[in-house]
Amino acid sequence: MAVLDMRCSILFLALLGSLGGSAEAQGEDHGFVYFSNVTGATAADQVLTTVEDQTVRALDRLGELLRERGLDYRHVVVSNVFLKDTRHFPAMNAVYRRYFATDPPTRATVRADLPDPDALIQISVVAARGDKHVVVPRGMQSPALPYSWGIKVGQTLFIAGATSRSPETYQPVPGDVATQTRRILGNVGLVLDEAGMDYGDLVSCRVFLDDARRFGEMNRAYAEFVSREDPPARATVRSGLMNPLFDAEIQCIAERSTRREVVVGAGRQRSRSPFSPAISTGNRLYLAGMVGSGFDGVPAQVIGQTRNALANLEATLAAADMDFTDVVDVWVYVTDIRQWSDVQNVLQEVLPAGLPQTVVGTPLMGSSLLVEIQMVAER
Repeated sequence: MAVLDMRCSILFLALLGSLGGSAEAQGEDHGFVYFSNVTGATAADQVLTTVEDQTVRALDRLGELLRERGLDYRHVVVSNVFLKDTRHFPAMNAVYRRYFATDPPTRATVRADLPDPDALIQISVVAARGDKHVVVPRGMQSPALPYSWGIKVGQTLFIAGATSRSPETYQPVPGDVATQTRRILGNVGLVLDEAGMDYGDLVSCRVFLDDARRFGEMNRAYAEFVSREDPPARATVRSGLMNPLFDAEIQCIAERSTRREVVVGAGRQRSRSPFSPAISTGNRLYLAGMVGSGFDGVPAQVIGQTRNALANLEATLAAADMDFTDVVDVWVYVTDIRQWSDVQNVLQEVLPAGLPQTVVGTPLMGSSLLVEIQMVAER
């Protein structure tokens, strides 16, 4: 893998019953293609030492992978960029803008530890063959950075990682984490409204929080915007943000469905926090980030926690008449990236081979928690 200068997992997804078929949309649904952990740390067996060079190499490699699937950069609808150092943000952005100059994908960018010790940047994206509609909310200032507020494909809306910015000026709105969360979700609401949706259509969110001690305040403000009965699935982790003025960044997916329902695994209980264990929209299941707590508590070691997290996910999938063979995307958050190999060994034992896995090192919301795993499944 070293000569490929990356460690990436790919899954080409149409309808999961078709092995090797095309990803053309069928009915109202659209297939998505997932590319995970794309890096550009080396070229010609030499380690690249600048984030500019690594960003070029990673995005060039992404372009190659897209072309192998009959796609190109225009088909990318959401991008997650992980930087080892927040100071690299301007230089990365200057390169990134060249690849996504027109109608760029939605994006979230945070600092995280990366599995490849030589990598300065790591990218995961979702691409779609279906018609891509860029959502530009009326009265909301266009981002100065190379990303779109929202992109809608069929009935699925991808919303960029939002921070506390004035919709009219794009300038930061300061305040405590509760104030910022309300402004963030207010902006998310503008994107939803422009797409003909509302907060009740949110199916999955990721919250990147700068300080885990602010989790409770964020949670209380977040709860003001989502349904008490069927809030979206969610993962919340601690990550460094690109602007020190911000305490939180929230990235969401919405999907309009008449078949929406909360899914709870047998013997499991819903969290007191405002999120669902999973939201089913019929053919898709969006699972929350699940941690290593089991019926006997939280094991001290990461291997035990990984097994418990997978057991919790498996029970939730089973409640939706699904299993791990239906999973199309996996996100793994590891508190200590040095323990990734232990987590990986368990995943390889349990999960089907070839699943795309976004893997980053980020502290979690409990001091005893070592791993959190989030998934999307599709029939």
